[in-house]
Amino acid sequence: MARGMTPEASPLSLLRRPGFRTIWLAAMASNLGHWIQTVAAAWLMTTLTASPVLIALVQSSAHLPLAILSLPAGVISDSYDRRKLLIFSQVLGLCVAVVMTVLAFLGLMTPWILLGLSFAVGCAMAIQNPPWQSSLVDFVGRENLPAAVGLNSMGVNAMRSLGPAIGGLVVAGLGAAVAFALNALSFCVLALRLLVWKSPRKTSELPTESFMPALSAGLRYASLAPNIQSVLLRAFVFGLSAVSTNALLPLVVQRELGLGALAYGLLLACFGVGAVMGALTNPRLRARYSGETVVRGGLIATGIAQAVIALVPVSAAIAPALALAGASWVICLNLFNVTVQLSTPRWVVGRTLAIYNTAVFGGMTLGSWLWGNVVETASIEAALLLAGAVAFVGAVLGLRFPLPEYAHLRLEPANVFRRPEVSPNILPRSGPIMIRIEFEVAPENHDAFLIVMAERRRLALRTGARNWSLLRDIENPLIWAEKYYFPTWTEYLRHHERRTKDDYELSLRMREVIEGVPQVRRYIERQALPDRPDHLSVEFH
Repeated sequence: MARGMTPEASPLSLLRRPGFRTIWLAAMASNLGHWIQTVAAAWLMTTLTASPVLIALVQSSAHLPLAILSLPAGVISDSYDRRKLLIFSQVLGLCVAVVMTVLAFLGLMTPWILLGLSFAVGCAMAIQNPPWQSSLVDFVGRENLPAAVGLNSMGVNAMRSLGPAIGGLVVAGLGAAVAFALNALSFCVLALRLLVWKSPRKTSELPTESFMPALSAGLRYASLAPNIQSVLLRAFVFGLSAVSTNALLPLVVQRELGLGALAYGLLLACFGVGAVMGALTNPRLRARYSGETVVRGGLIATGIAQAVIALVPVSAAIAPALALAGASWVICLNLFNVTVQLSTPRWVVGRTLAIYNTAVFGGMTLGSWLWGNVVETASIEAALLLAGAVAFVGAVLGLRFPLPEYAHLRLEPANVFRRPEVSPNILPRSGPIMIRIEFEVAPENHDAFLIVMAERRRLALRTGARNWSLLRDIENPLIWAEKYYFPTWTEYLRHHERRTKDDYELSLRMREVIEGVPQVRRYIERQALPDRPDHLSVEFH
């Protein structure tokens, strides 16, 4: 929302909806268990090894699956039942948490086993994220999506406040095994709620895309969407910088402050408190300032917080710095997430969110490893200051790659295509299909026509077309032709199903710079002919 527009709905207002409230509370219980487990794993590692790299890698092991598995999970989320995928993620997390509990209780945990199991828990979270995030709009509608994302982030970070405090108490008083057991229990809560949720059915009459074509379509869409590319770059830089706060906090508490697990949990809770405050103030900030201004301010605040933690190693200074970092964390990630969702059509939103998760958690994974190595070769202060410098670079990048606005986009399906009457021999698998569209363009409209066609090329490729080209008749220069291919007839129909109202608006703009009505020709391509003339009849399939 741009400055001066109506303020977004309050996130808390969505809790008046009973159906959404119950599943949101179940999701927050699962997040509470996750943060209890995170504190337990991070602190347990400090008791198993003195290596700064291994301690920082606890964060990497949790974030790496989100970088490498989010995209496959997003593909499946767009193509299959999101409810089943969410239930599977909870069952997987439950099994891993039980193994962690048993090994910790028996005293069999080692640094590498802990990293491996943290990675496995991260796999469950990576599988859960795309279907959960892309299902929010099914619960509340597109108009309430920013509020739903804000409420989700506020809840996650409320659990970030409560979970570390509880985790610190549990680890200090009862041990890491009990903390892992609480995480196992939390997976059960969301799984039971999901069992009674009925996810909306897909309305397409076309067959479900197979995995590899769906993966290719998602990557192709993101590569041809400038708005998405800007968000991905900024999210990666933010993740690279911001993760240093959480990744190095155990070392700051243990080495710089000389404190224990309870202090670590309480300081991490300060980060969560700041995040909750950031979620509550985010709608007001978005009503007053552009998204880019808010994100730029969040990156600068992150850099300032990291500098304070590095240069003033006392609890009284670190606690408010962590709160500032937490507020910046949720404000930036909220805006990145909402921008991706509201800049993307529904047919590809799960995959686009997954690519976004890959970018932000890829940055966090690289950052955890990078800052741990800086600590090992230099110092904690150097690592935090360098991470802060990266945050300032991220703010400067906004001058070249600003966060796009999304309020004006119309991404609903256009639904203007009517299937042509074709030969009965044309089957769904028939192909390749070549589309040729001829235009007559007056000389004075050539420049405007080429501008429209450049955008038309990008949109055609983004929705599945291949080998797009623009031709000009050498005998009649007024005639131009657009040509592109699809592997099968089904993919041609899918291309039209994916077109949005904004895409159709471009077709209307094109009509303004051409003469008459475009002539559409559809062909099925054949690469070879029979040797004998009496066999020149070519089948369509």
